[in-house]
Amino acid sequence: MNFMKTLVAAGLVAASTISARAADVTGAGSTFIYPVLSKWADAYKKQSGNGVNYQSIGSGAGIKQIQARTVTFGATDMPLKPDQLDKEGLTQWPMVMGAIVAVVNIEGVKAGDMTLDGETLAKIYLGKITKWDDAAIKKLNPKLNLPSAAIAVIHRADGSGTTFNFTDYLSKVSADWKASVGSGTAVEWPAGVGAKGNEGVAANVGQTRNAIGYVEYAYAKQNSLTYTQLVNKAGKTVQPTMDAFKAAASNADWTHAPGYYLILTDQPGDKSWPIVASTFVLMHKEPADKAASAEAVKFFGFAFDKGGKMAEDLDYIPMPDSVIKLIEKTWSSDIRS
Repeated sequence: MNFMKTLVAAGLVAASTISARAADVTGAGSTFIYPVLSKWADAYKKQSGNGVNYQSIGSGAGIKQIQARTVTFGATDMPLKPDQLDKEGLTQWPMVMGAIVAVVNIEGVKAGDMTLDGETLAKIYLGKITKWDDAAIKKLNPKLNLPSAAIAVIHRADGSGTTFNFTDYLSKVSADWKASVGSGTAVEWPAGVGAKGNEGVAANVGQTRNAIGYVEYAYAKQNSLTYTQLVNKAGKTVQPTMDAFKAAASNADWTHAPGYYLILTDQPGDKSWPIVASTFVLMHKEPADKAASAEAVKFFGFAFDKGGKMAEDLDYIPMPDSVIKLIEKTWSSDIRS
């Protein structure tokens, strides 16, 4: 089954695969987490009879909705800093980790054939490298027959945690990018056209010859998109594999991160994939609907307890047991259900 057909449109998510019932648990935000959240919610509904109404609308919109108390929880790939959490009366925790990949649509180039490094990727998105047969790309790919064709740059149009992590990575590997664009859920893109959600970027790259985009790995894999290799911080060329994702995630020291604020891009290690991210759940410490809040916590507990294999099947990295224990303590101390 075509994965995009299962997503359809973010606004239809609530009415289809993830339906709400008595407890009226609602959520909104990250498109990065949607594939695995959908799988968890389906399994939870079969077990409990209760559903989760989640709108896959982007991290920026998810943050706004939880701030406005229009949903039970928000999901964001850009963690909020501890002082902002305190100001908003929110608590947050990492729910799952995953990877962001560069994807291309070039005739004759298959998944994993092309290699890019951070500096070259930044120059493409800066509009300084405009053709696929540019000398910098050819140097990284001497065996590929690359066309003298204009690169169709595709980026997110909405406020996006995927964009935050992608631009955070580019800021770490390119001084030019850091100085002229920087990082954020939304930035002033120097080049390219925008698409809404990981879904939109995946669809646009799939339909546009000579395109490049960036998406969460599950979208690349399930839509059979052509992902690239990347050169990591150690100077090693790595494929996007579960081992590479776990190698980067192993550097995460959640225990000593106040408010679980931790960015996982450009981690050291020969095997580390350079753009790994976590999706964070945001909830109010003093929820307006305590029953819905309690049901949401039950759902997330189920996902931690039963959802690790489901996450791995979609190439996400489950949170370690030691971190889950910390998060369960956070629920007990922070959320007044």
